[in-house]
Amino acid sequence: MKKSNVMLWTVQGLLAVLFLFAGISKLMLPLDQMAGPVALPGFFLRFLGVAETLGAIGLILPALLKIRPALTPVAAAGLVIIMIGATVITGIGGPAAMALIPLAVGLLAGTVAYGRRELLRAA
Repeated sequence: MKKSNVMLWTVQGLLAVLFLFAGISKLMLPLDQMAGPVALPGFFLRFLGVAETLGAIGLILPALLKIRPALTPVAAAGLVIIMIGATVITGIGGPAAMALIPLAVGLLAGTVAYGRRELLRAA
């Protein structure tokens, strides 16, 4: 196994855990407990929860099971889009330094999307 492949799987696993936790939290917590510095509609928070949960699953299962593996970079790219929004919302609603966290997570997801692009070519 190449070193870059091991690194990608490690990042995918960590991102999957992070997004699975974030997504399930958005689906399970009462809406009043998810109030942040910028008010987002409840249905949008639930939508984000579904998207993050499915994104977490998409980071791991398609490539692992070799069933539609091209979905792995697509899931990573979708999570990049979510993290762009999170970076902007965090930057607007709080200290700009806090926006570095979703920015870093988005960059990691972008690295997975770029690193797994050969799965798209094979499809």
